[in-house]
Amino acid sequence: MGLWEKITQDLKQAMKQKDKYRLEALRAIKSELLLMKTAEGGSGDIDEAAALKALQKMVKQRKESAELYKSKGREELAEEELMQAKYIEEYLPKQLSEEELTEELKKIIQQVGAQTMKDMGKVMGIASKQFAGRADNRKISEIVKKLLNQ
Repeated sequence: MGLWEKITQDLKQAMKQKDKYRLEALRAIKSELLLMKTAEGGSGDIDEAAALKALQKMVKQRKESAELYKSKGREELAEEELMQAKYIEEYLPKQLSEEELTEELKKIIQQVGAQTMKDMGKVMGIASKQFAGRADNRKISEIVKKLLNQ
């Protein structure tokens, strides 16, 4: 079952259960995927990698919004954003821990023979494709910099 079908099925389930936050999150996901499907120049179909990237972006946006709401003293709105982010994350692959990511990046650095910061582009190119949907590129970049500066 593809992501689109799973979202549709879960959306129906959330409606039956009257789960307000899950329903909002699923509607947002479905809306984003529909926009991607019907985008100009699109084939009417979305690949899994593009969908995962869109979901990651949605989670990141909600977490940033929650931080903004918290800084302005709007805890109830921040809570709503964080709940939606949690539900969207359910459709993403399991995120790698920092330790797992560090170990995998060490292997990539060894594989490409990277030794200095000049080689960071080579490492990032491979790493961003390999860890798509399982790790944030910003986190990957931080770890690669740390490893190459040792």
